[in-house]
Amino acid sequence: MKKKTGFTLAEILITLAIIGIVAAITLPSLLVNVNEKAWDAQKKALHARLAQAIGQMNALGGYGTYTEDGDGAVTADTAAESFILDALSKVYKINNVCGPDKLSSCGIPSKITTLDAVSEINFPTKMSELNTKLLNGSHATGEDGDVADTKAAAFETVNGESIAVFYNPLCSSDTTVDHFAQNKMCVNFVYDLNGAEGPNQVGKDVGFITAMYNKNPVVVAPMLYGGSYTSTVPQYSDSAETVDAPTVCKTMGEDLRLPDRDELASLFVNAPLINLGDNDDTHWSGSTISSGTSGMAWYQAFNYGGRYRYIRSHARYVRCIRR
Repeated sequence: MKKKTGFTLAEILITLAIIGIVAAITLPSLLVNVNEKAWDAQKKALHARLAQAIGQMNALGGYGTYTEDGDGAVTADTAAESFILDALSKVYKINNVCGPDKLSSCGIPSKITTLDAVSEINFPTKMSELNTKLLNGSHATGEDGDVADTKAAAFETVNGESIAVFYNPLCSSDTTVDHFAQNKMCVNFVYDLNGAEGPNQVGKDVGFITAMYNKNPVVVAPMLYGGSYTSTVPQYSDSAETVDAPTVCKTMGEDLRLPDRDELASLFVNAPLINLGDNDDTHWSGSTISSGTSGMAWYQAFNYGGRYRYIRSHARYVRCIRR
């Protein structure tokens, strides 16, 4: 007769314990990857829907009122809320609208974590809290550089996203002139894909979409990347030994690229949400005007909002985004 064999109870318990330990180690990272892929798909869908809706509008400027008295005190501010009610809701299905000082009623969290996962900041409630340089850039003068300090309003979508709206009723239609990105920004949406639920971190469930130019708007939604290249490089170099801006992004990751000039302007508008630290100077975009080292490309100054064309062999910072 053959002797029957099997696992002992101790062996089974040890095996189950090992499986449990491996699962405890691997499952969190798997869940994070699944969440991030789901968030990325939701972000792209939200961008597509908003871009389609805004494309149906004749113009983005001019909604609501913003009035200051002689002492600078705001006596009327209906800009963002009016834009949602009188313009966006006509072309985009909205569940609920929340006026200034009532953002939480639309699921907007009170605090969010910046892209670098270092700082927790209060959710901005008006233009100056979104980025002080939108109003008082060191080189900004008059209408060219400044925007009104309008209060944010918010709405909820049928898909459960909570979206705060920062609105500039005096935005420009000029897509060609140099100078400042500030007045080319018409609407900036800061969204939370799952309302006040966690993690409430920029680059995960929190992001932004920017609509630029009053007529024939361009709607951009940079897919954020947490790393940065902290050295300045030329936008283009003839020397094979010199790293240039486009290859920096490819070196950092095959799925990374330089933002175009409007995406880079969106990053400037929302710079405090990214937390650039000391790297707040001029950054190259991927938008070129002419080829070669003597050619020109667009760059964005994060320290005051200037947007200019310059020779591509000049060295500037690089901030990559995901494709």
